[in-house]
Amino acid sequence: MAMGLIGDAVATVGGLVTGVLNFFTDFFLTPPLKATLMFLEETELKTLKGEIKTFKAKTLWEKSGAVVMAVRRPG
Repeated sequence: MAMGLIGDAVATVGGLVTGVLNFFTDFFLTPPLKATLMFLEETELKTLKGEIKTFKAKTLWEKSGAVVMAVRRPG
């Protein structure tokens, strides 16, 4: 019983410290930039399956509509 209470207290304090550090870290981060249409049009895409082809993203919506989601992985 006592070990459970100690474990809960440590987890609560750890969560509180993590939350406070995360809150203060956000002050130093720059806001993300929005991708412009011109930037998305010029992005080079590669196929994942079959023969590897490279093409500009603009070709996806030149003849028909397309939904494009741009995701940048950190690192």
